Amino acid sequence: MAISAEQGQLTGQGLEGFYRAGRRMLSRCQVRVAGREPIAVQARMVAADRARFMGTLRVSADAGPDPDVVVERMRHADGTERITLHSAAPRPLRLPVEVALGTDLAELGAIASGRAGPELPASVHDCGLRWSCPTGHAAVTADPPPTDALASAGLLRWELEVPPGGTRRVELRVRPDGGPVRAVGRGATSPIAQATAAGDDPRVQALLHTCVEDLRALLLRDLAGPSDTYLAAGAPWRCGLAPADALAAARMTLPLGTRLAAGTLRTLARTQLGGRGPRSGMIPGPLRDAGPYLPPGCTGTEATLLFPALLAEAWRWGLPEQEAGELLPVAERCLRWLRSAVGDGPYLPDPQPGGPLRCGTQAHAHRAAVLGADLLDAYGRPGGAELREWARQLRSAFREDFWVEDRGGGRPAAARTPDGRPVPHLGAAAAHLLDTGLLGSGETAPGLLDRVRTEQLARLLGGPAMDSGWGLRTLAAKDAVYNPFSHRGGSVRIHETAIAIAGLAAAGYEKEASSLLRGVLAAAETFGHRLPEMYAGEQRTQGSAPLPHPAACRPAATAAAAGVLVLTALAGIRPDAPAGTVTLRPVRSAPLGGVGFTGLRVAGAPFSVRVSRLGLAMVEEAAGGLQLGA
Repeated sequence: MAISAEQGQLTGQGLEGFYRAGRRMLSRCQVRVAGREPIAVQARMVAADRARFMGTLRVSADAGPDPDVVVERMRHADGTERITLHSAAPRPLRLPVEVALGTDLAELGAIASGRAGPELPASVHDCGLRWSCPTGHAAVTADPPPTDALASAGLLRWELEVPPGGTRRVELRVRPDGGPVRAVGRGATSPIAQATAAGDDPRVQALLHTCVEDLRALLLRDLAGPSDTYLAAGAPWRCGLAPADALAAARMTLPLGTRLAAGTLRTLARTQLGGRGPRSGMIPGPLRDAGPYLPPGCTGTEATLLFPALLAEAWRWGLPEQEAGELLPVAERCLRWLRSAVGDGPYLPDPQPGGPLRCGTQAHAHRAAVLGADLLDAYGRPGGAELREWARQLRSAFREDFWVEDRGGGRPAAARTPDGRPVPHLGAAAAHLLDTGLLGSGETAPGLLDRVRTEQLARLLGGPAMDSGWGLRTLAAKDAVYNPFSHRGGSVRIHETAIAIAGLAAAGYEKEASSLLRGVLAAAETFGHRLPEMYAGEQRTQGSAPLPHPAACRPAATAAAAGVLVLTALAGIRPDAPAGTVTLRPVRSAPLGGVGFTGLRVAGAPFSVRVSRLGLAMVEEAAGGLQLGA
């Protein structure tokens, strides 16, 4: 990745630089033309892995107030930078160009905590410069070769002849070892379909395009299985594998194909804990902050429950029978861990053992049991009946134990403490109660709440305490410890907002779903349609804009995937590839007017669907033999 300020110069300050595998390959890249720095006039993202910086200079004595040289810098995340000089002068120009380079080869964590060391000494190497330290080295090569290279100053120099109206270009390549770097998502075999959208609201097209670009840019290859790819959690802070985030993002992007889900599942299957003991069968993961009222939760618990749910739904979307069958034993071990962890009781503590009984964890566990049982039955494997019976007991107990009555009609408790006391605070984690999962024939799985309480939850999520106007707050604004910048105490996390939108739409609460959807689209527009994983939960007002969170990843896997989910939820696509059917449950109110999607994937083939302004859906392209369900 490459990080820089909008003026385009890499000064070595803060996080600026080119990175690979968490190490800063180059921290300083400052361009001077004719002895001066160009005046920055524009910076913009061209794609998820490219940025374009424009600057101007006035080099001719008789040019008047107008610039006659434009300096364009095209920066690629793979370590390539192209510096192009465009001349508007009426005569040939001889322009001295200098590029000052430097690096500390520091790790991202050290830089973020202020522990990066000084710049390393450079040496002249090939057509550029090279830096080395005990833990690595980096090199910058230039084309054309510089006229002069000064290692002591980290300086490359050229004397470029630019004809009237002409251009000259210098290309720099930053490499850890002089070899090429190939981006996973730019290959012809990307697991993410290049889907497009069009409709009455132009933001739909822009958001889907950017989300797909971000997802492709975040792809990583599993070194233990090079054919398998998964999503990095986000840049710049979490550029590696975060199991729960990778599974959640793969699930939300199933409309773009099942290959990402398959690669993610196989990658995490290799991490599953074996042997005997209370953790056998878990997909391990670290603890994660859970807000002001609860101790950190275990992302390993969430990942272990997401694994069988993702496998079951990927199979419905068209994951080949053989691939699903090969992953089924891993899902069975996840489900055995679940049954072992709950023991004789209905609830799953998180973390194990002795942790609180979190509302969201029970929702994940219930979905895993119901969808997992469905999958086990389909493959003739035992255990489905036992899982369904436990899920039935959980529903009955949850509706009794987790509902907190109040004068407003009640709410689901955020959790129950180990000694049985409810934690009554309303947070975005309650949205997971709406996310029940997809069964056969386009039906959704039963939920932990009954119809009356689901309606009350929909009303609460759509109310001003939770709906900020930009998305769903992680904690109600009326709460005493509400902080709009708190990770789990008031900020807007796009993942949970998307879950709420899709769940509300599926349950028929279109007014609340549409309000949240419009808020997300408005926020996305202010962020250039590149959604961060979270932003401040301040109330939207006329002429305002959402405040960025300084610790948010952007792009982030769950944010980009959430954009895909909220848009495709408009069409309500519910496939059952094993049965050869697909059912459509569009949002009848058509909150964004007419909208169409092309290049989606169902049953391994392109799938296109259009929703009219009247909320009627029509399939325009589908796999041969795929029937439209009732």
